[in-house]
Amino acid sequence: MGGGAAGIGAAGAARQADPGAAVTVFTEYEDVAYSPCGIPYVHGKEIPSFEALFLQTKEAYVKAGIDVCYETRVSSVDTTRREVQVEGRGTVPYDRLILATGFDYADPGVPGGDLGGLYYVKNIRRAMEWDRVLDSVKTAVVVEASPLGLEMITALAHRGITVHVVDPHPWALAELADPDIMRPVEESWAEMGITTHFGTRVEAFLGEGTVRAVRTTAGEIECDLAVICTHKQPNARLAAAAGLALGSTGGLVVDERMATSAAGVFAAGDCTELPHGVNRVPIACLTGSHAYAQGKVAGTNAAGGSRVYQPVYVPWGMVAGTWMVGGASFGETLATALGIPFVMGVADGISRARYYPGVRKVRVKLLAEPAGHRLIGAQMVGGEGIKERADFLGVAVRTGITLEDLATMENVYSPPIGALNEPISVAAQNALASLRR
Repeated sequence: MGGGAAGIGAAGAARQADPGAAVTVFTEYEDVAYSPCGIPYVHGKEIPSFEALFLQTKEAYVKAGIDVCYETRVSSVDTTRREVQVEGRGTVPYDRLILATGFDYADPGVPGGDLGGLYYVKNIRRAMEWDRVLDSVKTAVVVEASPLGLEMITALAHRGITVHVVDPHPWALAELADPDIMRPVEESWAEMGITTHFGTRVEAFLGEGTVRAVRTTAGEIECDLAVICTHKQPNARLAAAAGLALGSTGGLVVDERMATSAAGVFAAGDCTELPHGVNRVPIACLTGSHAYAQGKVAGTNAAGGSRVYQPVYVPWGMVAGTWMVGGASFGETLATALGIPFVMGVADGISRARYYPGVRKVRVKLLAEPAGHRLIGAQMVGGEGIKERADFLGVAVRTGITLEDLATMENVYSPPIGALNEPISVAAQNALASLRR
């Protein structure tokens, strides 16, 4: 159930594990196998068309022996009888069921939520329709500087639209990133003409039929469009109604095989929660790469194979304004909020040799356990190389690499692609130096 990255990954893995298995995918949407993460970049004109976001044709799934049922809604699940109720089809039995029902945006919960002109970025067909609307939009409000919010803020600005950002937190991406990491991003937004309203809550969407303004705790903002980028929440309604165990995030509880609390039922993607590898706290609604990998595990096991999924360490990164930000596991703000003790090192370096054209500043922050100095998190802002550093640091947290390891690491030096001193190593050296004082 579900045609996103987790559902399609599961379907393909099930066929690989058992080529004779009959695999059916139910999706409420018109398409599967496209990249919703690419939608903001089509809106921003970095990608010329939505067609580029499709990864496979519908015929490819027919050839692969996967029966995809488009625009088909499953209304209930009976795990005792091993059957689902499908609107328009009646009862459909199963041997194994994989739930990949995705996420919902948190309801802003304010008056005017039913007005036209409120855009929830999710379905590519609706995005195509909204893209035509954007041609006539002069002013837009982005509600919350979440990961999607950061992408849409930049995309709308690239489109020439006047953008206001309303967020109740004190800085952008505040639940994930530290303020000093996001400061260059916010400064670049100001240079792009974007107006930020942090520490500000939405009180209502105003208009008759369609939105004309957003009322906030700091006053009204006239607009033609509001893009809702609130928290992602696990969509586990059918699972809950079927009596499956949910965790503290509202996501489905699964084991390392992505098996749920019901026999023969697996789950993957944003509807599940997974333990963080450092502190075992459950987290949900990660990235598309997490969802796809979980789907592969769930599909393999559902079809009789054997595969396990590891706790997560959450390397992340994105373009925001004129910068790239990223990290792995915990930042200073999140670790402090969770009461996790740490020591920290910070380094301000450069992405290339200082004399090479295009060189950018890079800030790296490393967090480590006070005893043993094992890495527990990192945050970065810069340009090229942020993604690769985040991937590396995610593995470093996972494998128990210490500040001492990083302080003495070898690094690539080549003027066009790397500076003499790697900022990760310098941050580790600074952390150790501070401990010796």
